[in-house]
Order: sequence, then C-alpha cells, then structure tokens
Amino acid sequence: MRLTGFEGKTAIVTGAAGGIGRAVVRALLDAGATVVATDTEAALASNPVPGVENRVLDVRDSAAAETLVTEVEAAHGPLGLGVHAAGVLAIGPLLDLPVEEWERVINVNARGTFNVTRAFGRAMVRNGGGSIVAVSSNAAGIPRLNMGVYAASKAAATMLIRCLGLELAAQGVRCNIVAPGSTLTPMQTGMWTEDGGAGERAVIEGSLEAYRTGIPLRKLATPEDIASAVMFMLSDQAGHVTMADIYVDGGATLRA
Repeated sequence: MRLTGFEGKTAIVTGAAGGIGRAVVRALLDAGATVVATDTEAALASNPVPGVENRVLDVRDSAAAETLVTEVEAAHGPLGLGVHAAGVLAIGPLLDLPVEEWERVINVNARGTFNVTRAFGRAMVRNGGGSIVAVSSNAAGIPRLNMGVYAASKAAATMLIRCLGLELAAQGVRCNIVAPGSTLTPMQTGMWTEDGGAGERAVIEGSLEAYRTGIPLRKLATPEDIASAVMFMLSDQAGHVTMADIYVDGGATLRA
C-alpha cells in the first residue's frame, strides 16, 4: 500500500536534528511534502538537516512556536502536517532528582508539546483541517525505575494530544501519538552502562532486578521504524484515526 496525502503539503517537524525527527523529515520529503525542520540552535549548528529549510525553535517558548507557524505559512502555504518529535531525557531516582532537572524535562516534553501542538492546531483549524502526530514514549504507560520525570512528562504529553484531538475533531484536525520503545538513537545509547553490543543486548534481554521486560522481537527499533508509523498516522490512509496512541516497541510493554 502506498501512503498518500503528502504531495504538495506543508509540514513542520520539531526535534528534526535527532534520529527520529530526522528520519521523519526524510520520509516526508520522499513523499512529496515541503518540510521545515526545527530544533535548538546548538543541535542545528552541529547537525543541520539536509535538503530542507532549517529553523531554530525553543519549544518552551509559546510565542516563538506561534511565530514560526505564521512565518512558515507565509513562505510555504497552509500548514497541513505537524510532527512534534522534540524531547529530552533525565535519569535518576525521584527522591534525588534536582528540581532543576524536573523543570527542564517537564518544560521541554510537556510544556513544549502544549506550545507546539497548539500552534499547529490553531493554524489547521483556520485551514480547514490537518494532521498532528506527537512522538511520545512507551514510558508514558509503564513505570520505570530511575525514569520518573521522563515518564511523567511523556504521560502528560500523551494525554494532552488525546484531549487536543477530541477538541479539534469537529474541525477536521486529527491528533495522534506514536510511542516508541528503545530505539537506536543517541538518547538511547547514552543510557547504556555497557558499551556497544553489550548495551543493546541488555536492553533486549530486559532485567528482573529493574522490573523491566525485554523486547519480544529481539531487536531495537530504528528511527525509520518510528518514522514509518508517524507517516501512516499522518496519511490519508489513517483518515479515520484520531486520539490513537500507537506503541512501536517490539512488544516490550506487552500491549498494543
């Protein structure tokens, strides 16, 4: 099946310099969309996204998100597709977590989702419809040791998107979530205490001591695996799907 609904559409992707966001940009370009890639100034300086317009965006800044959407529409036409893939991670026991780390993660992952997807939604309501996908995490639905702030921030983002989808359904704007599990990105490998293959095997095998199941498919996701799910949710073929929360984790959370 060939996915449709991208040709000639204007799309914005946040977190586009990273693994998943970058894969989404490539997929949208290949499908015929006009894509604007956004990320932090530091991320784009060190790892610019080729073949598209790169724009700096601090997702914590509501006014900046609104301005970006306005400027993108002025340059490229009505916004039809929005993918919010920006996110950060902090690891550590909640009792020891610095308040500053809590605020950093919540501000990017939860507040940032509010700022960005609200700006997307406002434009799409004006335009008579559109599709928004937020990249969340399977950690939003299962407790994890030493990942409390990340899990909480992603749970908040997930419910925010579902509520936004309910509010915007009558205006023809679909809002969905793709929730990856362990994916081969710098965010994932940065958590490994073992190097290389040993770290990957530890994730696949899971840990009874950490109350963590392994991955039944016996492999980590690639950014392209996640991008494929995002593309389906954006496409015409998912035209009757909204408020869905799709786990792409190789069965790690033992749920659909």
